[in-house]
Amino acid sequence: MNQVIRDAHESPPVLYAEVAVPLRVQGTFTYRLPEALREEARVGSRLLVPFGRQLITGYVVALHEELDAAVEVADAEIKDAEELLDAEPLFTPDVLEITRWIADYYAAPWGEVLKAALPAGLNATVERVLSITAEGRDELARLPARRAAAAKTQALRLLAEGSELPLRRLAQEFGQARALSLTRQLERAGWLTVVQRQRSAQARAKRRKAVRLLPVERHENGAARALTEAQSRVVETLIARGGELLFSELLDAAQAGASTVQTLERRGVVEIIVRDVRRDPLARAVLPPDQKLTPTGEQRAALDEIEAGIAERAYRAFLLHGVTGSGKTEIYIRAMRAALEQGRAAMMLVPEIALTPVFSRRLRAHFGDEVAIFHSSLTTGERFDEWSRIKRGEARVVIGTRSAVFAPVRDLGVIVVDEEHESSYRQQESPYYHGRDTAVMRAHRERAVVVLGSATPSLESFHNARAGKYRYLQLSKRIADRAMARAEIVDMREVFAREGKQVALSEDLLRAIGETHARGEQSIVLLNRRGYSAFVLCRSCGERMQCPNCDVTLTFHQRERSLVCHYCDFRQRPPTQCPACKGQYIFYVGEGTEQIEELIRGKFPSMRIARLDRDTTSRRHTYEEAILRFAAGELDMLVGTQMIAKGHDFPNVTLVGVVSVDAGLAMPDFRASERTFQLITQVAGRAGRGDRAGRVIIQTYHPQHYALRHACAQDYDGFYDEEIRYRKNLSYPPFVSLAALLVRGSELGRTLATAETLKDALDGANADRSCRVLGPAPAPLARLRGEHRIQILLKSRSRPRLRNVLDLALADAAARGCDLHAVNVEIDPVNLM
Repeated sequence: MNQVIRDAHESPPVLYAEVAVPLRVQGTFTYRLPEALREEARVGSRLLVPFGRQLITGYVVALHEELDAAVEVADAEIKDAEELLDAEPLFTPDVLEITRWIADYYAAPWGEVLKAALPAGLNATVERVLSITAEGRDELARLPARRAAAAKTQALRLLAEGSELPLRRLAQEFGQARALSLTRQLERAGWLTVVQRQRSAQARAKRRKAVRLLPVERHENGAARALTEAQSRVVETLIARGGELLFSELLDAAQAGASTVQTLERRGVVEIIVRDVRRDPLARAVLPPDQKLTPTGEQRAALDEIEAGIAERAYRAFLLHGVTGSGKTEIYIRAMRAALEQGRAAMMLVPEIALTPVFSRRLRAHFGDEVAIFHSSLTTGERFDEWSRIKRGEARVVIGTRSAVFAPVRDLGVIVVDEEHESSYRQQESPYYHGRDTAVMRAHRERAVVVLGSATPSLESFHNARAGKYRYLQLSKRIADRAMARAEIVDMREVFAREGKQVALSEDLLRAIGETHARGEQSIVLLNRRGYSAFVLCRSCGERMQCPNCDVTLTFHQRERSLVCHYCDFRQRPPTQCPACKGQYIFYVGEGTEQIEELIRGKFPSMRIARLDRDTTSRRHTYEEAILRFAAGELDMLVGTQMIAKGHDFPNVTLVGVVSVDAGLAMPDFRASERTFQLITQVAGRAGRGDRAGRVIIQTYHPQHYALRHACAQDYDGFYDEEIRYRKNLSYPPFVSLAALLVRGSELGRTLATAETLKDALDGANADRSCRVLGPAPAPLARLRGEHRIQILLKSRSRPRLRNVLDLALADAAARGCDLHAVNVEIDPVNLM
């Protein structure tokens, strides 16, 4: 389509807007702009448009003066847009382009990508609003008292209480299905009308009353009169605070009343104003000292290459492979400073919210208020304020999780992706995209440098470095030549033979914990499974307590005395007898972090322990507070899941215990060994980062597994060489492109039929056999949240050919009546569960 994107100075008015809608539909839609909107419409703005029988918020991606001749639709068939929601575009051209790339590369609906690119609170919603008609009021008056309990009567009374009633209020009263049925009946009878109206966006700038001291020349004649003692305190406080202060803060600081300030306003000494107040996520944070460190030789060599790339103002991609404790963070900070000195901006991505407290404080200590934080754990107001600061150019350094890659930063100079191997950079719901790969593409499009950092790079990134796509930079030694932690494996088969039973903590690990505590040093114990017991079974008949919605066992959580599904959050009380055979022998199998914490507290009652997993960190700031207390030496041990395994620098930690990694190795996923190697290497890297040697103890029933052997030796190259052979022999990434199609449905028969239709369409599109089609077959998790899941994998050594086959097959399947809303398409999936 010949699109004309209108500049503000162009005179010909645009007549049509090309709109992407946040629904699971492919392509964009053309709407006619009413005359009132033509002058104000801009690419990147939100537009309220009719879609089917509803109004939705769409995103303007192009403007046109006329319809393209190739568009086979008459002008009369084009619908009018309803309302322009933004005076200024929300999306910068760079962000709009990167979302277009994501939509194309990952076969994702562009509108869904655009919606995901905005912080919560900026995506306006539309709701149906009901109003009773005059006929409806007449009918209500005629209804006899004996019918007062009837649903129609109750609904009309609710409507008659006010001028309007949202449909959601009716749904609260009668339930969603009954409310919709009542609405249709009453509307057909002419007793109510239904309109669709935009609900106001949640996020707004926070505004508060403030007091400003006026210049002396602006004071009225009455101001010359002597000030009272209270008035003098107000004026002196304002002078000491720079001439302006929030109203409430001024009253507290000056110990004065509101009437005192109001009197000063009448006399022209001060003025009372309303100003925007920034909701700063780090307002009360204690910042670390800004240390002046001297780079090592390896750091200096890496920095020289990165800074040269920034100075060239050209795209350069670096893989920074540094062992744990080698000083990668210092390189990140210096690279960002180099970008700022060039007048450009910088972005740092971290894989988890858990890592932002430490990194954001360190960046704030270096760069002050130029740092903005961007992640989903912030309040809606904080996210809105930080996003607004970035868009206005007030913040030139952005740190955040995956979604921060969409931050409206202008003139990016460098993007840092820390722990680039982490699977959490992958969005696990539609729209599916990978934050790391999106960062690489954004750097490429904006002529910026991208630094991918990790002690355990993903096989794909390391392969790209060996192939010359990324420049390889290595930090092979820890700072000050500190030794890597000494790792040892405890064979739990031998422990079982000695003890005559299964134990969670071996004598070796317990002895090491006691010795570490006695020396006044700290320890970390990792088990990547939360809860108390992994599952519950009947010893009489073998029945396991299953989730009724998912093909998984329920996990016992002792603190709340319930069995919990970790996928759908179904909960039930633990049984006192087997539901299948009524047997009394209920057995709790396996251990989780909750049980490990209890066992260690029982052995070491004086030890100060914090448990960090999803159960304990659901309350905001809990994780941050525990990490800061541990760093300050107020805790002796952290027990937790993988959230404690990476990114942190605790100089007093000399022991890391890994309770078990066997469950991770047994996952039916081709990346299981890689993830296990990365997890052990990362958590082992928390030990021995100070002046004292570190020790790592790994408990396992598979001591000879190559992932464990190489992790204990901190031998990444050895692991890569062994793992890459398996990938090549079995045709998995990075040697092939991979797509996963997941068919979901509540009815197994219909889900299987959809999967078979899709398989036939794939076979038909794959006439030259350039792709390999695997499946359909039940997914490893064959049922989740009440839906059956059937999986099809598509492999090809040619990415363009894979996409061509996939696109042709989806179009063919849709033509055959296949419901594509039940099909999830993932390009480059990182999790096949």
